Amino acid sequence: MEDVLCNIELVKDNNYFIARIQSEYNGTREYKSSNIEEVLEQMTMDLQEEFDSA
Repeated sequence: MEDVLCNIELVKDNNYFIARIQSEYNGTREYKSSNIEEVLEQMTMDLQEEFDSA
C-alpha cells in the first residue's frame, strides 16, 4: 500500500527557481532562489527534518 508523503512542484520564474511543497504534516511552503542547488538543499533539509520527526 502506498501513502503520499508530499507533493513537490519545481518551477522557474524568470531568473528564480521556486520549489513548492505541500505535506500533511507541515502544510504548504515555498523556497525561492536564483540558484537551483540552494533551493534543492533547503527543500531537502526541510523534508528530512519533517520526516525524521514523524
